[in-house]
Amino acid sequence: MREVQAVVTRHLIIGALFFMPSGWRYKLERQLRGKEEYRKLCAADWVLMSWAKSGRTWFRVMLSRFYQIRHDLPRRHLLEFDNLYHKNPAIPRVLFSHNNYVRDYLEDGDTLNHFRGKKVVMLVRDPRDVAVSQFFQWKYRMRPHKIRLNRYPKPGDELSTFDFVTNPRSGIPKIIEVYNDWAGALPYLRDLLIVRYEDMRKDPAAVMRQVLEFVGTPGSDVEISQAVEYASMENMKKREEKCNFRDRSMRVKSGDSSNPDSFKTRRGKVGGYHDYFDDEQVAVVDKLVEEGLDPVFGYTAAAKADSVSVVSGSAT
Repeated sequence: MREVQAVVTRHLIIGALFFMPSGWRYKLERQLRGKEEYRKLCAADWVLMSWAKSGRTWFRVMLSRFYQIRHDLPRRHLLEFDNLYHKNPAIPRVLFSHNNYVRDYLEDGDTLNHFRGKKVVMLVRDPRDVAVSQFFQWKYRMRPHKIRLNRYPKPGDELSTFDFVTNPRSGIPKIIEVYNDWAGALPYLRDLLIVRYEDMRKDPAAVMRQVLEFVGTPGSDVEISQAVEYASMENMKKREEKCNFRDRSMRVKSGDSSNPDSFKTRRGKVGGYHDYFDDEQVAVVDKLVEEGLDPVFGYTAAAKADSVSVVSGSAT
């Protein structure tokens, strides 16, 4: 109920200021969204942090189904911060965040101090695959208002996939900047677990088990395997086609059922970015990652050669 009130209040405030310059209104809306997110952060039992298009919806469906199975709850509602907690307090309050609006609200673009004292699971994915997936999100699914609010290229711009993913404001350079901020925070964010989308694709049950133990709600092998099966790629696509989830957002709803590129569950292919670029373009995007990204995440050639593995609060 409080979240609904916050949304209604935000719309009323922004609507009442329709005469103000659009840039000013977008800035105010980001701060209002950040204020509500910060309230949730303070109350959250743990945080799932990610950049958009990193597998968060897939992870959320698995996590939701696990808690539903464990606590005998209906399956149609995704975990939305504290909605399942209100059904059973044994289920934690989980904040799903990209850490963009809350930074605007706190006027702190340099540190991650607001996460001190919280358990944080950071879900990462190869920035090259993320940026390509984000291109299709921007082109086919993202509403014009959200595009402007999040400072993406203008709706309808005729950008190629390559132009989008190399754009400093929306593509690989921006993702690298955010990832490197988190890499720099490893020494002082002690309760931080980094998990990779690629590892989740390879063995989702193992990653889920790792996360559940880290946040203090471990489960049985049967419960975890059932949750993983429920959220499989094939099942996710079927549910998206049928809109099976009673969810207030478009997280698991296709933008255009006749266009496979408009689906939330699109491909999920590891290294799929190669399919969209010629050899010269692949070399450019690879160079961005090789020269810019902290090796702690395991996506650079040097990191792979050294077999970098990411663990809670540090890297070895």
